[in-house]
Amino acid sequence: MLERSAAEEQRKALAEPYTEEAWAPWREAAAMFQATVTAHAEAAGVSRSEPEMAVKKAVLHPEPPADEG
Repeated sequence: MLERSAAEEQRKALAEPYTEEAWAPWREAAAMFQATVTAHAEAAGVSRSEPEMAVKKAVLHPEPPADEG
């Protein structure tokens, strides 16, 4: 959910001319996501890039739903 929030805030920020105020929610959401990924990676003993890339892939390139027929 944190990466989805950051991606949504990025979309909003890029849709308007740059202002510090307009970009603040994007930066804050991205920082929260990065801090969470770092904490998770440290706790799991893995490289930070592993969970980060997995989450970004899931958010930016989701798998289509499986056909239940």
